[in-house]
Amino acid sequence: MFFRQKKEDTRPRIAAVIPAAGSSTRMGTNKLLLPLDGVPVLARTLLAFEQCPLVDDIIIVCREQDIAPYGKLAQEFGCTKVRHIVRGGQNRPESVLAGLNACEPDTAYVAIHDGARPLVPQAVIEEAITAAMDTGAAAPVVPLKDSIKRISDGKIIADVARDSIAAVQTPQCFDRALISTALKEAIAAGAALTDDCAAVERLGTLVTATSGSYRNLKVTTPEDIPMAEALLNQED
Repeated sequence: MFFRQKKEDTRPRIAAVIPAAGSSTRMGTNKLLLPLDGVPVLARTLLAFEQCPLVDDIIIVCREQDIAPYGKLAQEFGCTKVRHIVRGGQNRPESVLAGLNACEPDTAYVAIHDGARPLVPQAVIEEAITAAMDTGAAAPVVPLKDSIKRISDGKIIADVARDSIAAVQTPQCFDRALISTALKEAIAAGAALTDDCAAVERLGTLVTATSGSYRNLKVTTPEDIPMAEALLNQED
């Protein structure tokens, strides 16, 4: 269904790996197929990387039953960079590793992005990829807007300085060999990972923080759909 595209330049090959499990108890349906101003959430996510000049290939990782509909969706919306749609594992680390293993052999860097983040700006993608090419690991972050408190037994016990913490988004970008090794070791150790950055952090690698965007929201609950549509309408 999908074919390898020959690179025409000397830039290292870069792939976007899109974990797209889709199932959601909070949404009650496959949130990635829900329309976002008429276009499915996953289609908007794929198109963001389709339009990125730094990305050569897109790998989708999903449940077995979603492979065919996701393939149809990719073709319908002209996502020509989609090379493989592969079945995921029992958890996110296993699923991401399956996506990494499906990349072309000469893939040097990967951008791992949540399928449910359809509004990621091009500048966020490109800055994170470029930083990872320089340092080996990078992820976009945004400052927290709310005050942060430490809680114990239902009581506020301390303030947490906001200037020392941030909300981390995707795409989280890495040297492919680094993240592959990190995930394999984390899986073997049964480590609990909060995100993909946590895998390389276990190995002592520092992740470069790049500029995120408040537009880059993750569609998680039903309330997120109208919020995302409002952001789209702001563009118009």
